Amino acid sequence: MTGFPVPPDAVTAQASAMGTDPITFADLLRVANDPDFDRWREQIGRTGGCSDPIHLTGQTVTRDAKTREVLYAYSTEQEPGGRLRVACGNRRASRCPSCAWTYAGDTYHLIRAGISGDERKDVPDTVRDHPRVFATLTAPSFGPVHNRPDRGVCRCGISHVEDDPALGTALNLGTYDYAEAVLWNNHAGQLWQRFTIYLRREIAARAGLSQGALSEHCRVSFGKVAEFQKRGAVHFHAVVRIDGPDGPASMPPAWATTQLLDEVIRAAAARSTVTVPSAGRFPERILGWGTQVDVQPIGAFGHEELTEQAVASYVAKYATKAAETTGTVDRRIGELAELDKLSGLPAHTRRLIEACWALDAVYPDRLLARWSHMLGFRGHFSTKSRRYSTTLGALRQVRADYRARQERHERGFAEDLDDTEASTLVLAHWTYAGHGHTPGESWLAQTIARDIHLNREVAREALTDQLDISSDSEGDWL
Repeated sequence: MTGFPVPPDAVTAQASAMGTDPITFADLLRVANDPDFDRWREQIGRTGGCSDPIHLTGQTVTRDAKTREVLYAYSTEQEPGGRLRVACGNRRASRCPSCAWTYAGDTYHLIRAGISGDERKDVPDTVRDHPRVFATLTAPSFGPVHNRPDRGVCRCGISHVEDDPALGTALNLGTYDYAEAVLWNNHAGQLWQRFTIYLRREIAARAGLSQGALSEHCRVSFGKVAEFQKRGAVHFHAVVRIDGPDGPASMPPAWATTQLLDEVIRAAAARSTVTVPSAGRFPERILGWGTQVDVQPIGAFGHEELTEQAVASYVAKYATKAAETTGTVDRRIGELAELDKLSGLPAHTRRLIEACWALDAVYPDRLLARWSHMLGFRGHFSTKSRRYSTTLGALRQVRADYRARQERHERGFAEDLDDTEASTLVLAHWTYAGHGHTPGESWLAQTIARDIHLNREVAREALTDQLDISSDSEGDWL
């Protein structure tokens, strides 16, 4: 703590007052008194307060494409610690709330564009007139669990409060089918793929068309997200839409109605199965969807509360979550013995993880142990069909181009990206140098992230008032 001598007792007292430990507080003082603190804070601010930034070393040189004259040069040698810190980009809110916020915002705009249209994202506004529903497909029962029925009490005889940790856990740990539960999670992605195949077959059958001819009349698009129930089973929420033969820009045929979409989704869910062959002491299993299939028209009469914005916000919210609701960890488990070191791990969740490890030796190709922290689930949390709307990559590129225009303006280059690329040559070399924060840096990064979030909230509320719309209609990504 050069230049800022503080007695040990004072450090302990100040740390306690700030809600930190003495080691974190001492490191915080070190960072705050570093001559490069302002530049470090600027770097972290540009990452949005990232919890685990990537550290890079290297340099870039921008030259005139014709004369080879150096127009701009940058090196990390002048940065704090000789490193440039960039956002980690992790989608999980449990790992990095800042980067997860950005990911959720991109997902929101991707999903909403496929519901209401957005010419900037190559989806015309007329897509609102296409049949579109919000569907939920769930896992079957693997045994009774503690719940809160609409009427009466749980089977255990207790009326559980909403935040009771017992909710979703097995009534009888000895009879609950943990093996099938984790196998179902593990095959959920394949089951969804089978569902999309049968969905198109059901539409073709009702239209009196062959499957090959269906694409000449209409196409099915979807955007979905996975969500973990408290019992540890994955279920999927999806926006499903019928377009014309050329995608969202073309109208579907008159016979393609919302009612037909409701019927074919339920029929396809009932038909979709995945067979898990017998192995060792485990018998053959035929996995399918649960009987609870929910299909709701978006914004239709009787479903006015299910607005386009509400659906997009709901999907975006769960795109940043994983299996944390079950009490599991958000990192891979290297060996089963690690469970003994975890405090507060629910017995139900522990049984699911143990089932993954037990089945891993029997079904090695399913990588169940590797994905035991996800209770066997190994699919993508958010996916979409090719023609549903724009892509996350395209949205990130828009953001990158915006930042590039800002930098070109600051350096006096051509405003147009194409003109700049045509007249300049950029040579860059980057090397990975680590990641993360020291304890004091972490505390300061959280403070920066909170300030950024507060500023965004204030700006959102101001814009909400200006547009005279509901404050929650656009989620957190207005």
